[in-house]
Amino acid sequence: MDCIFCKIINNELPSCKIYEDEEFLAILDIMPINYGHTLIIPKAHFKHILDMPESYAENIYKIVKKLSQAIKEALKCDGLNIIQNVEKAGGQEVFHSHLHIIPRYLDDAFKLNLSKKRYENNNAMQIVAEKISQYL
Repeated sequence: MDCIFCKIINNELPSCKIYEDEEFLAILDIMPINYGHTLIIPKAHFKHILDMPESYAENIYKIVKKLSQAIKEALKCDGLNIIQNVEKAGGQEVFHSHLHIIPRYLDDAFKLNLSKKRYENNNAMQIVAEKISQYL
């Protein structure tokens, strides 16, 4: 497998590790949005969160909370973005599941640039909600 994160997990490529347990590795992003930008990576290869067993999905957020608190205290940032991109259309570039914790500052000028849409009316919103609910 030619996965950059698998190579990092297997110590075939260097990284700056800040957390590790049996299931996950957290490293500093080599191309950070802000210093302290951290990636949490499951050691088992999953394409994204939709491929993960439920236990991994639950456990990653325990680590997210722990690392987010540490990052916020250590770097004195004003806020955080916690992001997971899924599939190419969602911005995923490395197809090994990972989650970003990005320290944010009021004056950092980084913008997520989320364009927003409006539902035509409440009925349109209800139709979308019902479609999603059918798959739960």
